This record gives sequence, structure tokens and C-alpha cells, in this order.
Amino acid sequence: MRLKRGAALAVVLACALGLSGCWDNKEMDEYGYVQGVAVDAAEDGTFALEVLFYNPTNSMSPNGSAKSPEKRGLTIKTDGASMFQAIREIPMKLGRKAKWDHMRVILLGEDLIKSHNAGEVLDFFSRDHEPRGTILPMIAENKAGPFLNIKPFIEETIGQQFKRMETEGAHYSAKTSGIPLFDLAIHLKSPARIAVVPYLHRDGSSDRAIVSGLAILRKGRFAGKLDGTDASSFMMLDNRYRSGILEVRCAGEKSARIEAMESLEVLSFSNKTKVSIDDDGRVHVGVRIRIKGTVGELQCTKLHSPKDTKRFEERISEQVESQLRHTVSILQQNGTDAIGIGNRIARRHPKLWRIWESSWSERFAECRFDFQIKTEVVGSGMDIGTPFSQEED
Repeated sequence: MRLKRGAALAVVLACALGLSGCWDNKEMDEYGYVQGVAVDAAEDGTFALEVLFYNPTNSMSPNGSAKSPEKRGLTIKTDGASMFQAIREIPMKLGRKAKWDHMRVILLGEDLIKSHNAGEVLDFFSRDHEPRGTILPMIAENKAGPFLNIKPFIEETIGQQFKRMETEGAHYSAKTSGIPLFDLAIHLKSPARIAVVPYLHRDGSSDRAIVSGLAILRKGRFAGKLDGTDASSFMMLDNRYRSGILEVRCAGEKSARIEAMESLEVLSFSNKTKVSIDDDGRVHVGVRIRIKGTVGELQCTKLHSPKDTKRFEERISEQVESQLRHTVSILQQNGTDAIGIGNRIARRHPKLWRIWESSWSERFAECRFDFQIKTEVVGSGMDIGTPFSQEED
């Protein structure tokens, strides 16, 4: 009995020894922690890769003052016929293996996506076990590499700043869309094979950047873009609009410098879209939108009665419908079904979709859209319904 107990104890101790310790541990100084990646097309047709690493140095300079934010990031450039080859050249220049767990953004150059399928670039990041599916991809104006050399404002690296610009911009202004890598892969493999990605570009003639608008990808390649205003309308059509500002012109009035505009802050938004097919095969899309918001600015309108409020709500609804139709016309002219009408048909009528799939771009251009928009003003803010520049009646 004692022999059996001793043998059992020895087995337990042997198992315990195998569970303790870190047999495959790696020290922190063996890795370089990636914050962002920019991919462009090199002149010889290979991939030009620029990787932004976090510089884990002391945040204080020798004289005791805080270091500037740009010192917290450093970039390494490599190239290769494949993404994996370019990535494996990083240790030869950095002296550390790239660690992808904490990567914030992937920037794809617009010129690259015009000649290459985005899937060719993103396959490594989707397949490897380290990059997270929550990484935010963006399309960068012309070439992506120079954007990683922009100095951040507040964040410690420009990669983190780009991430915050995308997520906060999508939430508060709705002039871009936050789409993680995992969702992008789903959209590119959907029946319509259309996806939209945030567009990163220069802010005018300055050396600063702004995330505004959307780049449209068809079968992984660049197929056009929407500016910030049309991006906001797209978010409504795709039922991803959460909050933002709706502007409407003052009827028949202009100020000395700019056209007078009034605004409504959107507090809640809903979209119910119904797709139907006529006997003659024409597709009808019914879009029913409900908006609730509070007055942001008044320049020429007085909201003293329910009738005044009703007229203001109708003006907002008319402006929204006009902008929605403008955005739809852009998508139809390009034959890019970014709002997923084809995906709905493929789910409900799979046999019909197999017939229509090859010519769907042309059929989408002929779809008829009907809008029903209702706006409700639920408050006038901290002030009453009289413009600040006008006197009370």
C-alpha cells in the first residue's frame, strides 16, 4: 500500500513540475512591439513595408524633462515579394522580432490597392496567430508610408492617434466608418464582394492628416471613394449611423461671409430597409428612417409653436433625403452596392442571385429607392427656440 502511495505521489509531483515555470518564456527585450503598418507598392512590383514600433524608453530625458511624443515611435522599412518575406527582414534591421499583438492600424496605400487585391496584403495579418481581428485597416491617400512619419498630437504614437481618430470620428461625426479587420474580411467575401474602408488623407495643404470619408473596394480593389458628407449618408443607408450633426440652410437668407446654416444634433437613429422584386425583375428598395435630436444652432428660425417645430423638422427631413439620394446616385453610377442590397437578395433568393450575380452592378444601377424620413425635435438645448442673434418677440 505504501509503495502504491509513493508511486502515485511521484507521478503527481512529476506532473506538477511540468506545469510550473515558463518553459517557452521570452524576454520583453527580444521583441519589437508594432503600433502600425503601412504597405505600398515598390517600383519593382514588390511590397514596400514600413512598420511603426513603440519605443519603450524612459519617458524622461536626461535633464529631467518629458520627452516629446514622437520619440516614442520609430519606423523600420523593408520590402519583399510577399508580406511574410518583408516581415522576416525586420530582425535584420531592428535586432528584434516583430510582435503584432498590440498593432493599432494597417494603412494600405491607395496606389497599391488600385493595382493589387487588398486580400493579397491582408492575408498574413488574417492568418497569423498574433494580429487581432480588431485591428483597424485604412486606405491612405496615394502612398501610406509617409503618414507614419507624422508627429502625433496627444497620443504617444501616430498609430494610436490614427486609431482614435477613426473610432471617435465615426462615433461623433459619422463622417467615416470604423471597420475592424475581421469585419472587412466578411464584407470582401460576401456575395456582392463590396466593402468600405476609412479614408486617411492630408488635411488640406498641411502636413497633418485627417480620417474623413470612405474608400470603396470591389473584389478587393479600389473602386472609388465618398467624401465626409456622403460617408455620413452611407452610414445612414447601412444603418450604422449612431450620432452626428445634420445641417440645413436658412431659407432665402445669407450672411455676409457664409451661407447661414442651422443644425440638429442626432440623439437616436433607426433605419428599416425593405427590398422587393417586381414581376418584371426590377428591384425596389424602401428605406424608412426615424431621427430624434435636439437643436444645435439656430440662425434664422424661431421655434415658438408646434407649427414652427414641424416646419423645422420637415426641412431637416428634406435635406436628409436629398443627401441620401445624392449618395445613392454615386454608388449606382459606379455600380458599387456598398449598402448590401445584393447580399439581401442572395440570402432570400439564392437561385435568383446565381443568375443575377454576374450582372449585379448593372442591375444595382437600375434599383429604385423610395425614402420615408421622419424627424422629431425633442429639445432646443439650454436656450429657448429663438436664435441668439435675434430679439424675443
